[in-house]
Amino acid sequence: MYLLGYDIGSSSIKAALVEASTGSAIAVAQFPDKEMEIIAHEPGWAEQHPETWWENLCQATRKLLQSTNIDPHEISGIGIAYQMHGLVLVDKDQKVLRPSIIWCDSRAVQIGDKAYNDLGADRCLQHLLNSPGNFTASKLKWVKDHEPELFEQVHKIMLPGDYIAMRLTGEINTTVSGLSEGMFWDFKNNQVAEFLLEYYGIDSGTIPEIVPAFSNQGALKSEVVDLLGLKPGILVGYRAGD
Repeated sequence: MYLLGYDIGSSSIKAALVEASTGSAIAVAQFPDKEMEIIAHEPGWAEQHPETWWENLCQATRKLLQSTNIDPHEISGIGIAYQMHGLVLVDKDQKVLRPSIIWCDSRAVQIGDKAYNDLGADRCLQHLLNSPGNFTASKLKWVKDHEPELFEQVHKIMLPGDYIAMRLTGEINTTVSGLSEGMFWDFKNNQVAEFLLEYYGIDSGTIPEIVPAFSNQGALKSEVVDLLGLKPGILVGYRAGD
């Protein structure tokens, strides 16, 4: 049996086939061959379309399977590693509302610095283990301030890996590690960082269901198997930023 691993980078998408019993890498495929576009409408901005990640993931998967000629029924699980700190927003129909504000975008620096000063260094460091800084929560606050009509349509907020898992399974969920990298997690109270969300004026209901990083996070839905060349029902069992 085999495991399928995805790396959702900002330059390309990689798919790797691993022998389940030994952990040995059988093959790796990358798509595209050139770097993916990063959109910068203003100095310091960096955005990518999540749909581009998905399309390239489909291409990388088919490329991997073609290079190995393995039977897709021998793939028993999927793991996802992804670029950290990116913000993906979807509505109630799981439609992406805007391009993702990715890790190297610096538009929210002042928002995070103000939060750190207003909330206090001790509180932030004790609960978040960091300053809100330019991380995902501050990027969400930027959207709230600058794109209020779009913000009103937000059903759930996600990291890039959460988005890919949603496209694979149809389920919206996230992990504690994902929330912590975005400054959405209160380590002291072991819960969502309600105090930061309240400060930013963000409804905690936009946080997805939380699942363990190693767990049954959903099964590959039948609607996407032809795009990927896989069989339905393969479990997504791992997700983390890198």
